[in-house]
Amino acid sequence: MLLVLAERDGVPLAGALNFIGRDVLYGRYWGCVEDIDCLHFELCYYQATDFAIAEGLSRVEAGAQGAHKLARGYLPVQTYSLHYMAEPSFADAVARYLDAEREAVDEEIEVLTAYGPFRNTEGDRDGRETD
Repeated sequence: MLLVLAERDGVPLAGALNFIGRDVLYGRYWGCVEDIDCLHFELCYYQATDFAIAEGLSRVEAGAQGAHKLARGYLPVQTYSLHYMAEPSFADAVARYLDAEREAVDEEIEVLTAYGPFRNTEGDRDGRETD
């Protein structure tokens, strides 16, 4: 676990909680008691990236959601979770919802990735082939 804190005069103002995997740093939780411009990015992205580089990790997985991450070089990726629901009818309802949600998320990932900072070698952002 990696906890990154911002303090003023020894008093915590904000923090980011990350989990260290075998080869990945997983950024998961952020909180603050005062809104300070760019502090979220400093703690959640820049400090996490510095740590991952220093520790030889292959990547930082910044968590689900947030088109604002594109400007920092984080492309959207699928995330996974596993839950057990004891009530079969509730589990069925959730499964139906997730089928539809999965399609919407896949489409959103495709759209947001097109706005990322990396060139698509198979075509440009409009889907046209590039030289």
